[in-house]
Amino acid sequence: MIPESLPTGMAPTVVSTMPRFEVEGKAMPRTLQRVFAIAALGIIASVARAELSAPNAAGVAMGHLHYVVRDVAANKAFWVALGGRSVLFNGTTESIVFPDVVVLLRQGESTGGTQGSVVNHVAFRVKSVATIEKAGFAVEYNREFPGVASVHTPEGERIELFDDELATNLGFTIDGGGADATAERHNRKIEVPIIAHHIHLNVPADQVAAAKEWYATHFGGVRGKRWRYDAVDLPGININISGVDGSQAPTRGRMLDHIGFEVTNLEAFCKELEAAGIKFDRPYGTLPSGFGLAFLTDPWGTYIELTEGLRGL
Repeated sequence: MIPESLPTGMAPTVVSTMPRFEVEGKAMPRTLQRVFAIAALGIIASVARAELSAPNAAGVAMGHLHYVVRDVAANKAFWVALGGRSVLFNGTTESIVFPDVVVLLRQGESTGGTQGSVVNHVAFRVKSVATIEKAGFAVEYNREFPGVASVHTPEGERIELFDDELATNLGFTIDGGGADATAERHNRKIEVPIIAHHIHLNVPADQVAAAKEWYATHFGGVRGKRWRYDAVDLPGININISGVDGSQAPTRGRMLDHIGFEVTNLEAFCKELEAAGIKFDRPYGTLPSGFGLAFLTDPWGTYIELTEGLRGL
């Protein structure tokens, strides 16, 4: 069973040894050996800051990505080498903190990666993809679009990367014109080595407009376009939406089991969603520490956790 609550009481940890890595009986690829060695030695600089974005008027900001993996140690080393800071929740849950997002790792078996599910992939913006490649990552470049590339986790999950100096498809335009101080970040250079950029949803082609409106209405998002994709911007994350043939698999049970939004005054927020007709998989509640949480699923199968307590790690 995949745990559905987030432990609290965090204490920082340090990656000090290169983890053993084995997936489906295969030895660790040499490129990953180099990456993990770099993580163990702390050669890649840690991020300059690790807080979540300030919430929007609805009280919402990006919170976390929750992965279910077979080898927690290997995946932790991957994310730390990519530029995250290791944090241990309550002595049990490995977490890697980036600007605008926390990656959580749980040991377990998934039904597959993001490809084929409603969340097709997640993406980060980096100052230099070339620097990441030199550090030992096996980088796959998108030859059609400069500055766009991908790396893969030890268990094959694709993580898209955008080079801040080379990519030409990072900008966000608001529907109908106008300006939004938070969304404007997409049209400026970043100040940190790596930062969360977008979550890409695949929904049936005739449901793109509905999905865009659902996220904008219920989470206070800014409607617009990121390059050619319909999008909704929230503090810390841009939700891109593509139309595809047919429904995709729900995220629950996949490697990226759910995404999470951090919400200020979560209890009242959940009551507003319920009044709007939203059904919760797990109603609002708190852990003994006071950490607030609730779970719901969007109409297209994205499993979503709402939390109150991740801010300021």
